[in-house]
Amino acid sequence: MRSNQNVAFFFESQWAVRSACTRKWRAPGGGTSCWRGVRYGFNRGDDTRRVNAPLRVEMVRMRNAKGSNATEIEKKIKRGNALRQGSAWRGYRGPVALLLVALCVCGAVMWQYMTSLDADITETLVSQGEQVSPHPRVFTVQCSEDYDNHKRYPGCTPQKCGRAVTDTVVTQEEARVLRRLAERGLALAGSEGGASILDLHSGALSMGKQFVNIYRDVRGRIQAAIAETFGLDPTVMYLTKPTFFSRINSTAAKTQHDEYWHPHIDKVTYGSFDYTSLLYLSDYGSDFTGGRFVFMDQNGNRTVEPRAGRVSFFSSGSENLHRVEKVTWGTRYAITVSFTCDPAHAISDPTLP
Repeated sequence: MRSNQNVAFFFESQWAVRSACTRKWRAPGGGTSCWRGVRYGFNRGDDTRRVNAPLRVEMVRMRNAKGSNATEIEKKIKRGNALRQGSAWRGYRGPVALLLVALCVCGAVMWQYMTSLDADITETLVSQGEQVSPHPRVFTVQCSEDYDNHKRYPGCTPQKCGRAVTDTVVTQEEARVLRRLAERGLALAGSEGGASILDLHSGALSMGKQFVNIYRDVRGRIQAAIAETFGLDPTVMYLTKPTFFSRINSTAAKTQHDEYWHPHIDKVTYGSFDYTSLLYLSDYGSDFTGGRFVFMDQNGNRTVEPRAGRVSFFSSGSENLHRVEKVTWGTRYAITVSFTCDPAHAISDPTLP
């Protein structure tokens, strides 16, 4: 409003000066004089300055007024922008807070879940990331009385008991080939529940000559490793059944046979087992989660984390009560190869007709 008044005053001042000079007479000095004693000359600098000075002062005053008004306007614009930004942040503050709360809750749930997986694990015997070579890592335990109830076979019946892990008996390439064969065989004979097994002898025909040759070679190396570790005569150790591929995933169990996670003792469950071995064909943590092998000792649980090509073996009595964790994601593949000291329970390697 002040700016408009200044502009009006400026034009009124110009009109007043020009009106005062409408009736002129020529002065002797060459300039022009206006009535009422107002000079509005163009040849006399003093007269011009005297007439134009009030106008120049007014114009400066107007520019200053305009500058101060512009500053005030800029301040108001900035305040308005700040208020709008504040309003926008207040509008987003609610959803952002909810998102942060949701992330915190998800993090807490995941932490609780991961810690619950390890809640009953007091020791990891061998982790997935370790490379156990060149010799097996052996953990000795006291033999149970189970073997006293069975006929003893010199050179085979356990004199010392324990569990061991090695990563040098089977190569990574052999493990990959066996896994592909397992996937192909179990695709035709898999269970609808979370656990599927394929007997190596009955499934040999469907898997072909490649499987038979690799399996026979791998079985011989595993048998030699067990004999060396426990001080046995490998010639009086015999392959026994069941010997099978296993595939475990997170699918809910459909029958009692799918409930693989229950604790058990191999010598009690299968009768003929004296030594059990597991050849893992997939990696814990990348191919699946859960599914670790857990030895359940009186003073705590100890686990072996599967790794493709890793062989875990142990004496089959109640000194090695064990279970497998539930698989929570992915698919776990393994081969169970077991041996007996009783020739009456011996089986031959699978062959093709």
